[in-house]
Amino acid sequence: MENEILICAHCRHELPLTQHHLMNNNYIAKKFYGIIPIEFCSAMLYFHKDGIVQNLIHHLKYKNRPEIGTILGNWYVNDIREIAKDQKFTTIIPVPLHKKRLKERGYNQITTFCEALSQNLGIEINNQLLYRKMYSKTQTKKSKEARSEITNTLFDVSFTSADHGKHYLLVDDVITSGATLEACARALLKIPDVKISILTIAYTDS
Repeated sequence: MENEILICAHCRHELPLTQHHLMNNNYIAKKFYGIIPIEFCSAMLYFHKDGIVQNLIHHLKYKNRPEIGTILGNWYVNDIREIAKDQKFTTIIPVPLHKKRLKERGYNQITTFCEALSQNLGIEINNQLLYRKMYSKTQTKKSKEARSEITNTLFDVSFTSADHGKHYLLVDDVITSGATLEACARALLKIPDVKISILTIAYTDS
């Protein structure tokens, strides 16, 4: 099949695993230290330009290959199963797309990864709690300050008392500056007595 991408056994062994789940003070934790309270944070893979992870994410995000998210989620759950029990995550929150973007793309690229985590860990997914208020173009060419200012206006929550006091696992595909996840976490922290943790498929400094 043209453009078919398969994660073969060889490729799986070549995946650059971060082992973040074994490090309390990993790179993601350092991004948010002193900014927002995060209980646990981890990325599964390192994202390098023109590398295998970039190829996987590109196909997942733009080539309608949702099975990639399922495969990665099923693999990573073995590393975080005990952490999920210890942390007592109650709800998985996928970083949402704006309705316009969702219509353009046809799917949220992080959905199948979240579904794999949910099914293996027995944790519910809530796609309604956190929502994106504004449609935005890509932020990759904006300055860090401009990205942060714009991103902090993008998300909000719609919650009831039933959402109070939970431990939300916020999930995205790639973390770069951390601005999007920070904005999502700030929105979720409007809910009384909640805890926030962060999980992504990949991490990049670029």
